[in-house]
Amino acid sequence: MTAALALFGYAALVGLLAPRSLARAHWPHRAPRLAVALWQGLALSFVTALVLAVHHLAVPGVHPHLGLLGPVHLDRVDLDGVHLDRVDLDGVVHGAGLPAGTAWRLLIPAAAASLPLARLVGALLRTARHRRRHRVLLDLVAVRDPALGAHVLEHPVPAAYCLPGLRPRIVLTRGALDLLTAPQLAAVLAHERAHVSGRHHLARVAADAFAAAFPYLPLARHAAREVPLLLEMAADDRAVLRHPRAALAAAVFRVAGGPAPHAAFGAGGTAALLRVRRLLHPAAAPHPALCAAAALTSAGAPVLPLLVTCGPALL
Repeated sequence: MTAALALFGYAALVGLLAPRSLARAHWPHRAPRLAVALWQGLALSFVTALVLAVHHLAVPGVHPHLGLLGPVHLDRVDLDGVHLDRVDLDGVVHGAGLPAGTAWRLLIPAAAASLPLARLVGALLRTARHRRRHRVLLDLVAVRDPALGAHVLEHPVPAAYCLPGLRPRIVLTRGALDLLTAPQLAAVLAHERAHVSGRHHLARVAADAFAAAFPYLPLARHAAREVPLLLEMAADDRAVLRHPRAALAAAVFRVAGGPAPHAAFGAGGTAALLRVRRLLHPAAAPHPALCAAAALTSAGAPVLPLLVTCGPALL
């Protein structure tokens, strides 16, 4: 019971308090990729803590790692004079296991784990289906321009977006080609290629699935709102490595009102003005100590609940 209460308390800390502080912080916009990793680490940590807490309530006294070990037998053998004693973990597992006929309790933590997993799988399948359908339409109505490495759609509204995935497409409307200058067009294409090469759609789908699994959780709501913006900023940062900031800022502003289909990354969007201001007035990178702390937190947070619940039993 003590372990369950500790894990529920940890899950409450991660799910209720941490996202408020992170959402109010200014440094994520200066290190968007690190911030995305931190949001993902907190989400995975919350799910891990919640599942382990439910496990301790359903099957008290049984450490989860024992179920992973299972009954292991190593008989005494002689290999070139080296003797190996027989190790029997049956007694350990069975001694800390469930009484006969109560193994069904393991279904309770399994159900808790299956909820976010099912949401993630469902979101991946849905977005893949939407992208596949849109690719088919693009191949029918758009013309690929080898020089641009993009598909050109005859539409007067300026827009630019990409369909990520195994067979990505970068799409430009005729309105965008007519409106953007050569440097602006090159910067927009670099922005979209950054989305594709960085596989940003996976992080976005994961955030959306987490929000669908826990719709009233502050961590899920903040992550679903912040992660797409941070991914756009990360693509901006990648693009300006080779292209002028002013060119990308002007291009983002000009295609801000352009439509983008579901499951696609558009170069414009509702946060275009915020991105334009960030591009034109870049801020210094966060202090290395802050970056190191955020990186350690994003990597260590998912593991901490496992150490809390299984660490003492493994010592």
